[in-house]
Amino acid sequence: MEQFFSTFTARTIWTPELLVVLGAVSLVYFLIITKLRHHFPASEPVSLRRKIYFHLGLLAVYLGFGGPLYVMGHIMLSMHMLSMAIVYLVAPPLILLGIPSWFFKFFARFKVIRGVFTIVGFPILGLILFNAIFSFYHLPATFDYLMTNEGYHNIYQNAMLLAAMLMWWHIIPRFKTKYDLSELKRIGYMFMSGVLFTPACVLIIFAGEPLYSTYTDPSVWATAMAYCLPPGADIPFEVFSGEQSLTLLSPRHDQQFGGAMMKVIQELAYGVAMGYTFRLWMKRDRENTPKLNLKEYEMYQTNG
Repeated sequence: MEQFFSTFTARTIWTPELLVVLGAVSLVYFLIITKLRHHFPASEPVSLRRKIYFHLGLLAVYLGFGGPLYVMGHIMLSMHMLSMAIVYLVAPPLILLGIPSWFFKFFARFKVIRGVFTIVGFPILGLILFNAIFSFYHLPATFDYLMTNEGYHNIYQNAMLLAAMLMWWHIIPRFKTKYDLSELKRIGYMFMSGVLFTPACVLIIFAGEPLYSTYTDPSVWATAMAYCLPPGADIPFEVFSGEQSLTLLSPRHDQQFGGAMMKVIQELAYGVAMGYTFRLWMKRDRENTPKLNLKEYEMYQTNG
């Protein structure tokens, strides 16, 4: 760990430009839920719990797109997989839970937005779109191309995040729409998403050899690594291989570990979401169950 911090500059490790962007998002969030809240019809104060959810979501985005984990993800595939799991499986539900429903309802009043959602909001589309983009990303040719082309990589990552948000919307919707799923259908939705998520992980775990040149070919790795460094900085080849290498496992074992870790985190994330959905289901059933007053109860006991 000491070698990692001595090899890379503070700017490389902590990605301050991303911190500024996320800080601006946080500022806008607080302005909307405080000073600007009166512009939103039927708005209510936002609970501390939702504020915490939202900022944990921003933290997850930071860990996925910047910071030490992002740099290590250019050295070890397992760390790249961990950062992806955090940003696509953890950040979206936290951000959605952190945004008040009245914010979404305000924009749902506009006909254009409703029209767009009528098309992209179809549940099956969200299910297939995210898992298809995720699986295509992990094809060796696609992965190596994107890792060595920063602009396309950024576009693809943001598209995958939007697709993940769309998929998670159907799991934890923030208000009722024409595409609402019952609790049972949401659980089935998560089960199917887990099934579609599996092939990419299986490809990575059970491959007989390392799949990605980004982590085995020094010249390809250097191109990918250059995008993490300030312009003109020297490529630290010593952390890629040799006695000072930061990799703890062989490329194949690191690849297997990354695929397994991604699948485990996906199962945990969906497991928590299923538990949350089941709890809402039970709560709704209790609220809809007719309650007998004392006199009705006594009559029921007598006639029973």
